[in-house]
Amino acid sequence: MCQEYSRPLVRRVLTDLLDGLRREIQAGLVAHDSLRKAVTSIDTVLESHLRERLEPSLRKVINATGVIIFTNAGRAPIAAEIGRRAADIASHYSNLEFNLAKGERGHRDHHLESRLKRLLDCQAATVCNNAAAALLLILNTQAHGKQVIVSRGELIEIGGSFRLPEIMRKSGAILQEVGTTNKTKVSDYRDAISDQTALILRVHPSNYRIIGFTHRPRLGELVEVSRETGIPLVHDLGSGLLFPSDLPWLKDEPTAQGSLASGSDLVCFSGDKLLGGPQAGIIVGRKSMVEAIRKNPLMRACRVDKMTSAALDLTLAEYEKNSFQRSLPIWMMLSADEQTIQERAQNLKAQLLEAGYVADLAPGSSVTGGGSAPGEEIPTWLLQIQAPRHSAASLEAALRLSSPPVLARIEHDKVIVDLRTVFPEEDSLLLTALREIAHS
Repeated sequence: MCQEYSRPLVRRVLTDLLDGLRREIQAGLVAHDSLRKAVTSIDTVLESHLRERLEPSLRKVINATGVIIFTNAGRAPIAAEIGRRAADIASHYSNLEFNLAKGERGHRDHHLESRLKRLLDCQAATVCNNAAAALLLILNTQAHGKQVIVSRGELIEIGGSFRLPEIMRKSGAILQEVGTTNKTKVSDYRDAISDQTALILRVHPSNYRIIGFTHRPRLGELVEVSRETGIPLVHDLGSGLLFPSDLPWLKDEPTAQGSLASGSDLVCFSGDKLLGGPQAGIIVGRKSMVEAIRKNPLMRACRVDKMTSAALDLTLAEYEKNSFQRSLPIWMMLSADEQTIQERAQNLKAQLLEAGYVADLAPGSSVTGGGSAPGEEIPTWLLQIQAPRHSAASLEAALRLSSPPVLARIEHDKVIVDLRTVFPEEDSLLLTALREIAHS
């Protein structure tokens, strides 16, 4: 066993096992026969614990929840071919910061900036490790010790209880709230401007929607204020939709292209939401402002690594080729045909009935998720599953603990599976997991 595993590791795991057995004996929890069995099977138990100890904690899961950009499950899955090509670059030396044409040191931004400039017709671009870092860098660079005007209706909280006012405080910027939660007028922005104002910040409330007696200035109105006063306008776009989409559930999502065309000085957004790439914070816009951000010492602490750079570059290339809707997983899921989902679900249902499950199909809704297109529902077909020997809660838990783990949801005492977010090649894995649970 020490040939396969290191001697120190075997010693540690064996010591833990024996210590646990001693505690059980002292507590009177182990009968004589059970003790003999535990001692004689120690080799088998030890090997099982060693394998478990070395299993990666981060694992692939099957997402059957119908939430396309599922934050807790890693947000947007990267296209398999992009993952393979990025891994190939990351597992070798690369020209990450080397200019091959000139034979001298280069800058890692070069690989992504040129592509973003072509795609969005912007002056400059830089990339950091996530969207929160992008906003932090913008505020720290452009507004440290000065005021930033934000509507009260845009003081958002993102996942993990991170709140915009807290990010602003950490950046050194001073928050200047205007308007009310439900109504902010363009005059509120004008009235708040002083010689201490450094930025006007527009934040897309991408994970909630305020309805009813509301008002919010159009982006174009804020651009006018910005140009009248000379105070730059920053648009925190959030979800990262580059271009307008024909999909009805994305009709109200603002786009990076549209924001820049309207006159925003800087636009920042995520790489792993509607863009469909790796986690990253992307900043595009006015060259002088981007250059200042690039020189900020915090940029080094927030920069992306070679694997992220490679995956993001390859993802953006799909947009340049106009093939992103056919090649990027989230776009294939967003546009998946209802009938195709229904046919896949019908096939799975028939095999589950043979395995002893109670299964049925019902129309339902998927969601974009990930703080994108709040309130928008995507028509789908749901597979409703009940198991004779399992409650809905125990079946959901068994799926979650299967290999690979399956994430589903529970509604009306039934386990709900939405195949919109299940890769077609995972249907057989899902069926195998359910068959194994049925026989457990």
